[in-house]
Amino acid sequence: MTAGEAATAGVPGALEAELAPLWGRAHAGDDAAYRMALACIARRLRAYYRRRMQSRPDDLEDLVQETLLALHVQRGTWNPAIPVSAWVHAIARHKLIDLWRRQGRHDALHDSIDELDDTAMPEAVADAGPAQRDLGKLLAHLPEAQRQAIVLTKLEGLSVAEACARTGASESAIKVQVHRGLKKLAALVRGEAVRAGRSVPEPRSLDSAA
Repeated sequence: MTAGEAATAGVPGALEAELAPLWGRAHAGDDAAYRMALACIARRLRAYYRRRMQSRPDDLEDLVQETLLALHVQRGTWNPAIPVSAWVHAIARHKLIDLWRRQGRHDALHDSIDELDDTAMPEAVADAGPAQRDLGKLLAHLPEAQRQAIVLTKLEGLSVAEACARTGASESAIKVQVHRGLKKLAALVRGEAVRAGRSVPEPRSLDSAA
């Protein structure tokens, strides 16, 4: 665990104190504050997921990037009356449960996996129309194989084996396409992707500055 992760891991109040000012400025259109907020969130997500994914460490980075993407496309669902950290944790918890369901970990669904109560925020994980349109625009920048792998495993909720049966690709190929696709979507969120139909370069991760 890095010093940044240790500073916020398990301390919701400290996270909120660090994140709230950044998110407020980001919500008002400050791009630099938005990038800093994402880096702060990424540190927290990595610590949060690491404690809960000790048996599957290889899935951690993809889940971090997937959650950051969800936060980006669902940013319009944030209610300023709700702590930013609670909203982030609601979406992170939802993504972790989705992963466990795909892996068939029914026992884990009954575990207490969050320090914060998100029961008052069902809208935080709702797939609103604008969010879906936002995600669709991002996905349109990906090569077909990456887009298909992400749609099948992350949006339709298929397991890797089921995605293989649907596409005819191998499990390793599906995993590679998902990993690369998530990295490219992360670059798009950060504004590093080229525009106007040109190809998207291999990016750094969303939280590379963390």
